Amino acid sequence: MTSATHSQVSALIRHRRSIKPVDLDSSRGVDGALLTTILEDATWAPTHGLTEPWKFLVYRGAARQRLAATMQRVYRETTPANEFREDKLQKMGENPLLAPVVIACVMERRGGAKIPEIEEIEAVACALQNLQLSATAAGLGCYWSSPPLLDVREFADWLQIGVEDRCVGLIYLGWPKPGLKWPRSVRQPVESKTRWCDD
Repeated sequence: MTSATHSQVSALIRHRRSIKPVDLDSSRGVDGALLTTILEDATWAPTHGLTEPWKFLVYRGAARQRLAATMQRVYRETTPANEFREDKLQKMGENPLLAPVVIACVMERRGGAKIPEIEEIEAVACALQNLQLSATAAGLGCYWSSPPLLDVREFADWLQIGVEDRCVGLIYLGWPKPGLKWPRSVRQPVESKTRWCDD
């Protein structure tokens, strides 16, 4: 097995960026075998007790329209008038159609009382980092979205997930539009976020 060097892995981590649905090529699909590999990479995240609490609901083709319509309906029906935003409603109807693949990423409770919920959520977050890095390595763009309706029971019921389960995000995935300039970013110096405790 050929292993990537540390510098290659480090470069990939630093290259990953959020690519919004509007910057994805909706006309170009993602091969099923590649998508399966990316999801398999996601599953190699750390998981306490090997509960593997992740579940991926993959929407492609016409299913994206059903997802968009449901998101808009649930948002309309459950958002208080003083919090309702027309621009959010519009994005919920548009974004699933801009990305060729939308993945609803669920924390499916499997550890019972032995494993705290926060550890299961953290495991899924690690899986989604793996997913994004794998997608980036393949040349794909992806965007992790967490609209407020993820916490709404009506949306969870539509996803058909259990009462103890949680959808932790929607991943919009696809090929970047031709000519897209890959976003650049910066981070604060690690020294400002680190305290060394040697003695």
